[in-house]
Amino acid sequence: MVHVNYVAVLVAAIAVFVLGWLWYSPLLFYKPWMRARGMDPAVAMAGAKMPGGKLVVELLRCIVLAYVIARLVALLGISSWMGAVHFGFLLWIGFPVILLIGSMLWENTPPKVAAIHAGDWLVKMLVIPIIVSVWP
Repeated sequence: MVHVNYVAVLVAAIAVFVLGWLWYSPLLFYKPWMRARGMDPAVAMAGAKMPGGKLVVELLRCIVLAYVIARLVALLGISSWMGAVHFGFLLWIGFPVILLIGSMLWENTPPKVAAIHAGDWLVKMLVIPIIVSVWP
C-alpha cells in the first residue's frame, strides 16, 4: 500500500493554484498571453470577471494533479528535493511539452501561447513533487 500525505497534497495543490493565478496575471504573463491569442490585453481586462465556477474546477484540477504526482512520488520512493526536481522535469517533458507540441502541430496553437502554458506547467511539475517528497 502506498502512503500519500493528504496535507502535502492539499498544500501542493493550493501552491500551484496560486502560482498559476499569478502566472496568468498582469504581474507576469497576462499581457503577452493575451497578445499571443490575438486579443488586446486592456480590452480583455476591462470586461473580465473572475468566474467562480471555473476557479473551483481549476482548484479541483490542481488537487487531482497533486494527488496523482504524490502517488507516483511515493511509488518511486522519491524523498529528496533533487530527485523531485529530476522527476518533475521528466514529467514536464513527457506530458505537457509533448501535448503542447501536438497542439501547435495539429491545432495551430501559436508557439508563444504554448510557451507560456509550458512555463506554467513546468512550475507545476516542479513544485508539486518537491512539496510532496520533502513534506515530513
